[in-house]
Amino acid sequence: MNKRFEAAFAPAIFILIFLLTAGCASTYYGAMEKVGVAKRDILVDRVEDTRDSQQDAQQQFQSALDQFSSVVKLEQTDLKMAYDKLNKEYKKSVSVADEVSSRIDKVESVSDALFAEWKKELKQYENADLKASSKKQLNVTQARYQSMLAGMHEAEKSMQPVLNIFRDNVLFLKHNLNAQAVGSLAPEFDALQLEINSLISKMNDSIEQSNQFISELQRGA
Repeated sequence: MNKRFEAAFAPAIFILIFLLTAGCASTYYGAMEKVGVAKRDILVDRVEDTRDSQQDAQQQFQSALDQFSSVVKLEQTDLKMAYDKLNKEYKKSVSVADEVSSRIDKVESVSDALFAEWKKELKQYENADLKASSKKQLNVTQARYQSMLAGMHEAEKSMQPVLNIFRDNVLFLKHNLNAQAVGSLAPEFDALQLEINSLISKMNDSIEQSNQFISELQRGA
């Protein structure tokens, strides 16, 4: 399946969407379907985007941890420079965390539309056996989706404790630009390292679930 359906088709339908609605999801999905992009395809694309944003978040949090470690372990350092570096990493971490949350919201938006459409279309069946088979497939797909979504939210929640520790210590450096301040950050490094290790583990679990869900959805399992 070609990736980035929305990016590829957006120019062709942008004016139509803008004129019909300013942010109506149902109109957007309808417009995408008119150019051959089904909700199922958008869902897969957005799950992939969320997985990618989680991988970016892993790398950023690890980078921030490395920067934190380099600051607290130096005996002599430019404190202003140390603060600027940590603050920069903190802001990047907040940005990638926000991106992960935004991607998850988009996944939920299109999945809600897809499953609502699927349930509605079940009423159109005349053949009882086909209807029962489709309903069973819907239930299986929803169960797999809910499991994947729970993993996404678990990874999402694990980012906040890391951000809290970073924010506190960046503020501490900002308010106490002296050698004693840097030295007092050392005990925080162990706690931060544990939080980030836990975050990365949860992100890995969520990424694995996303890959499995994408594969199953593309196979039509």
